[in-house]
Amino acid sequence: MPKKLAVILPGIGYHKDKPLLYYAAKLAVNAGFEIRCIAYHDMPEKIRGDADMMRKAAALACEQTAEQLVTANLSEYDSILLIGKSIGTIAAARFAAAASVPCRQIWYTPLSDAFSFPPPPAGSCAAFLGEADPWSDIAQIRVTAAEQNVPLYLYPDCNHSLECENILRNLEILREVMQITSEFIGGQTESVVRK
Repeated sequence: MPKKLAVILPGIGYHKDKPLLYYAAKLAVNAGFEIRCIAYHDMPEKIRGDADMMRKAAALACEQTAEQLVTANLSEYDSILLIGKSIGTIAAARFAAAASVPCRQIWYTPLSDAFSFPPPPAGSCAAFLGEADPWSDIAQIRVTAAEQNVPLYLYPDCNHSLECENILRNLEILREVMQITSEFIGGQTESVVRK
């Protein structure tokens, strides 16, 4: 039986028990993945809008991810999946770029810097973003995702948690995102692309 590892890389305020990461982890477990959750510590506060603090937080997330995965013998796994949220997408992208084994990635509400590393191989990454996300440069991410062949699923009026003011619509969005996530985890990269 293939050995599979899914690594959950949270956002600073969006931990592993919030809906996107909670259900993505459940889907990964159902697909036979072992789960490892990264936990950040000593993160700076008030980083939104402060480029220096954002760089510092991203560097800490990347360092702490590498430190927490150093004991994982990645070469024993047949499949590695990185599931990142917000700043966790930067840590996922950096880790995947430096890893000696191929990694597939799911990016929930990626920050622009996630696209600053060598592009992931075709079919190995999918991204989800709210069009009203105050943390992300939507126009830049649209262009860069297209240039790097990263499918980008966009959700109108949604914020950095992929939520809007309509609670029932939020549940529909979560269901759609998890359906696409499930297809991606299962290796089906040809799903309905929402751009």
